[in-house]
Amino acid sequence: MAPRQTPTIRQRRFGQELRRLRDATGMSAPKAAQLLGTDRTTISNVEAGRFSISEERLRRLASIYECPDPTLVDALAAMIGGRKPGWWAEYRGKIPPDFLDLSELEHHASRLRTLQTAHIPGMFQTEDHARALFDMFIPALPRLEIELRIAHRLARYNVIAAHPSVPYTGLIHESALRMQIGGRRVAKAQLNRLLEESERANVRLLTIPFSAGGFPMAGDSVMYVAADSHHLDTVQVDSPIGAVYFDSPTQLANFRTRLDSVEQVTLNPSASRDVIRDIARDL
Repeated sequence: MAPRQTPTIRQRRFGQELRRLRDATGMSAPKAAQLLGTDRTTISNVEAGRFSISEERLRRLASIYECPDPTLVDALAAMIGGRKPGWWAEYRGKIPPDFLDLSELEHHASRLRTLQTAHIPGMFQTEDHARALFDMFIPALPRLEIELRIAHRLARYNVIAAHPSVPYTGLIHESALRMQIGGRRVAKAQLNRLLEESERANVRLLTIPFSAGGFPMAGDSVMYVAADSHHLDTVQVDSPIGAVYFDSPTQLANFRTRLDSVEQVTLNPSASRDVIRDIARDL
């Protein structure tokens, strides 16, 4: 089996969880390889996300590691399936890999929760809004890359619109709603789009008003991607140098607590729609 040259975040996530299960037993990689009937290099490559593994071997490893959580084992087994490349694969090598990693995580998520303090959530951005954002990059992006990024961003919306759809909670600060990206016409159309999407049964868009004052992670852009087992959750945080991912149990627990705390200062869905509607009316 040829190794993957650049494993995706999800592939590395799978391997890291197997490494955690092995570490929890205090077992060495050579010993695990011996019990599985393979060599140490295979174990190392699987844990690094460079090699895949069959479901049979995964379940044997889970038994060797005495994993007490069948839900986690089933969730790991589900990550093995689906050899067919996802829709985002057509953009590989054309736009930054961070974009594709997030698309893959969203596609397989059981729930999504995001905090946005300066931007409209990406999968709800209109084409004009997204184009205005990419046009502001310094140095300027090539026109073809801008169009590819826009097309990719619009395609992410299928996670929300598909059946069955993924439950989505968006915590959006009032400052993001009032920022007139692309001018008044584009901003008004973007707010109206948010109002439409907020009526979906699987979508909760909650506004953080200026009156809420300070709150945890103020200024951050966070996406919490929940999996079928909470052990496999992943958090993505935007940074000036690209996306940063978190997946250790302590980090995940802290992000859940922080997002819960932020949600406590948001307006309810109805009041949030009123705020969005009022801002749009003033444009």
